Amino acid sequence: MTDLRVDPFRRVAAGLLIVSSLAVASCDERLSDITGPSPNLQPTLSSISTEIFETTDLAGRTSCVTCHTNVGHPPAGNLNLAGDPYAALVDVPSAQRPGAVLVIPGDPESSYLVRKLEGRDINGLRMPRNGPPYLTDGQITVIRRWIEIGAPRD
Repeated sequence: MTDLRVDPFRRVAAGLLIVSSLAVASCDERLSDITGPSPNLQPTLSSISTEIFETTDLAGRTSCVTCHTNVGHPPAGNLNLAGDPYAALVDVPSAQRPGAVLVIPGDPESSYLVRKLEGRDINGLRMPRNGPPYLTDGQITVIRRWIEIGAPRD
């Protein structure tokens, strides 16, 4: 058994571990406070698919699959979010913007999906096209966090 009084490095490391654990826990709590009209939204693809792509939210923004599906019509922007959204988004070139990639794992700033949602440096209109209401800053923050953590398939 190691005595923490003898090894100050271990004491500092243990303290940092506790502080970082508390910081992560508080971030998750604040996340639920910022998601607004999608109170169950989490930074996972399954949550984003359910709460954003497939659901009309409490603010009245219609679901993304209203336009981005191949049911009854070709999907808008050739983007079908109703099937396998991971395959439709991650490392996929934009049909509208040559050289742009929809979701670049770890890089929300360069991901064209985020730019379309924020309405900055894009071709065409800001998404969702039927807005306002557009996605809230909190909803976009959750999507950004999913991309930041590597856009995992879950």
